[in-house]
Amino acid sequence: MIFSSKKLSLPDPLDALPGNPEPMRVTNRHFVNGNPILPPFPEHLQLAMFGLGCFWGAERRFWNHPHVFSTAVGYSGGVTINPTYEQVCSGMTGHSEVVRVVYDPELTPYGELLKLFWEAHNPTQGMRQGNDIGTQYRSGIYTYDQQQYDQAIASRLAFQEQLMRAGFGAITTEIILPAGEFYYAEDYHQQYLAKNPGGYCGLGGLGVCYADK
Repeated sequence: MIFSSKKLSLPDPLDALPGNPEPMRVTNRHFVNGNPILPPFPEHLQLAMFGLGCFWGAERRFWNHPHVFSTAVGYSGGVTINPTYEQVCSGMTGHSEVVRVVYDPELTPYGELLKLFWEAHNPTQGMRQGNDIGTQYRSGIYTYDQQQYDQAIASRLAFQEQLMRAGFGAITTEIILPAGEFYYAEDYHQQYLAKNPGGYCGLGGLGVCYADK
């Protein structure tokens, strides 16, 4: 299959699609656990955000993790305001498909989420994840404070060593501080694999266990 070169490199911000005036409307109830997916959230909870390929399977990995309050899928890391799924898939928004996780750091340390992130996908593929090819499928960790950022950087260094020992190549994961705006994806994308248990999931790790130093 021949893929457009625009889908394999991020657009110049001046060439990106202009976006939409209104944010996406979503149901403020997690389909799996019933908790809200829109802020405000309880004050003791924190946010984390990850891109690891198609967000359908990625979100399921995180909502199944213990003590995660809620998850939502959306778009981040790009330029276009309030993008639609079709716009993101065009490769002309700069966004990646992401999962935003609302969690209790006292019960689920951020390091546990990083471990799940690294083990759940292949972070060495650039603008793709398995058969899903395009800029929206790139690997990314989008951090909300310096502590998250420092942990993410350290985890990337540690996992790179583990991958090299296992014969894999360089990690291409982008790590960004501060995390950009999170734009909710369309309602039907939210908790998609719970609503459609037989739906597509192309997510797959490399079989290398992440061990924090």
